[in-house]
Amino acid sequence: MSDTIKYLLPETEIPKDWYNIIADLPEPPPPVLHPGTHEPVGPDDLAPLFPMSLIMQEVSGERYLEIPEPVRDIYKQWRPSPMFRARRLEKALDTPAKIYYKYEGVSPAGSHKPNTAVPQAFYNAEAGIKKITTETGAGQWGSSMAFAGAFFDIEVQVYMVKVSYQQKPYRRALMESFGASCYASPSDRTQTGRAILEQDPDSPGSLGIAISEAVEVAAQNDDTKYALGSVLNHVLLHQTVIGQEAIKQMEMAGDYPDIVIGCAGGGSNFAGIAFPFLGEQLRGGKSIRAIAVEPAACPSMTRGQYAYDFGDTGNLTPLTKMHTLGSSFVPPGFHAGGLRYHGMSPLVSHAKELGLLEAVAYHQTPCFEAAVTFARSEGIIPAPETSHAVKGAIEEALRCKREGKAETILFNLSGHGHFDMAAYTEYFSGKLEDKNYDEQKLSDALSRLPQVAAS
Repeated sequence: MSDTIKYLLPETEIPKDWYNIIADLPEPPPPVLHPGTHEPVGPDDLAPLFPMSLIMQEVSGERYLEIPEPVRDIYKQWRPSPMFRARRLEKALDTPAKIYYKYEGVSPAGSHKPNTAVPQAFYNAEAGIKKITTETGAGQWGSSMAFAGAFFDIEVQVYMVKVSYQQKPYRRALMESFGASCYASPSDRTQTGRAILEQDPDSPGSLGIAISEAVEVAAQNDDTKYALGSVLNHVLLHQTVIGQEAIKQMEMAGDYPDIVIGCAGGGSNFAGIAFPFLGEQLRGGKSIRAIAVEPAACPSMTRGQYAYDFGDTGNLTPLTKMHTLGSSFVPPGFHAGGLRYHGMSPLVSHAKELGLLEAVAYHQTPCFEAAVTFARSEGIIPAPETSHAVKGAIEEALRCKREGKAETILFNLSGHGHFDMAAYTEYFSGKLEDKNYDEQKLSDALSRLPQVAAS
């Protein structure tokens, strides 16, 4: 076993339940509030957007929630995903650290996103829903929802952040191949989009704007529901299949991580890898360092405020307490489109406030440099989003080298970069620049945070 590269589980080892970290937290997360009354929302308040089965998962305090068999059957298309020992990367870095990565790029859509797209489509189909609206940043979530919609005969409409729509035409083609419709956001199809375009005809868009457009369409049509690819509790719940499998694969390797790393935009893939390990820690198991790596151009955890805010730019959603840059903040157009969100998952934010995880931020150029080092060592080209996790892992491995420590590092390689070659072309030509947000615009966005009295 000393030279094993990949650790594979049989299909029988696909988790039978999703793990809910809320059951093990020392304090419950703050409630979601109605934007008008500032009172906690009930399930009926969310019913225009989500089927009740997903709403009940959103508010559940149970430790484990059963994965329906039709979902597990589709999971078999790519799950269990492989875990690799990055032996060649270790050698290239000359580090005493042991580096492992869980590879989610083997899914049909090329990322971790189908882990939640499939159950969301399943529960909507079960409720008789035939249309779903959603948003996407880089296109990984949109293509995953399109893939899931095809399996359950659901029409999917995707509002894609305009800068990514322009940068990533092949993601758009992938969504259309699965039968979805894709629109550049802000668009002229919604009141929210038209208002943004009136203020700024050249708006690059943001996930907050795209969410507003998708929510608006769902809220105004009784036959349509909305699906979100990150941030919400039920989305993080579905992603925990990643960490649960990784725990078993680390057992196969006769090892256990000292450090668990994921990139963080909305928080779902970080939570997917880290929450099951943090759950073991909270129940008396080994302590780990959980590190969330975010983009320096959109640093919600490292520069934002922990406060109640809207999840969208049009202020159509309930208020959640999270690390936020302000719902009106529009990040610069860097290539990791899936990380261009103004807020962090309320559950990840709460865990950070409890001291269960730490956050770091890197600019895109050093992340691409790390991605190229990884690709030339391990043979997999990372998506720009997950290059942040690669950068975080390499930094920890180099720290181990400086300190002479043989620590074990596990990170989530949450997607491949095969649709992102334009970004790599920019990097190799020297045209890729580190994007910086406007300090004044950030200050203005934070000044507009809703004023919610402390409960």
